[in-house]
Amino acid sequence: MKGNVIKYERDNIDTDVIIPGQYLKVHDYAELATHAMEGLDPDFHSKVKEGDFILSGKNFGCGSSREHAPIALSHSGVKAVLALSFARIFYRNSVDGAFLLPIEIEEDAYKGISEGDEIDIDINKNEINNLTKNQTYKMKPFSEIIGKIIEAGGLFNYKP
Repeated sequence: MKGNVIKYERDNIDTDVIIPGQYLKVHDYAELATHAMEGLDPDFHSKVKEGDFILSGKNFGCGSSREHAPIALSHSGVKAVLALSFARIFYRNSVDGAFLLPIEIEEDAYKGISEGDEIDIDINKNEINNLTKNQTYKMKPFSEIIGKIIEAGGLFNYKP
């Protein structure tokens, strides 16, 4: 997967800013996507492009367990969120619904990757290649079961 990075240098980005509560009754995913990250970055919709990545600090997706958060991000074009850690419910909603990949990274990747950098993620090698800076970082591998769910295209398609 190759794309550009939109970086938020902060921890605890919660679902209320990923998709504000007033949009939870919107069932049109394209419309929902126009409000992604609106609570934190009102200009997000105009700068995100298909295949982009979000990079953030610790505990991304904390707060309420709304699946609207990964849906809004994925339909806005985001393919993966890279973070130092995730709230477990956001992580599982992302994987189970096959909306986007929650990729846990180490501190060196968080510090080394900048806003606008082009990166290439190789899931099989657990590597993130920063094409802009010619640097490579390791990502935390997915557990065996999460890898199988991702490979199946979500929990509903997974057959143990």
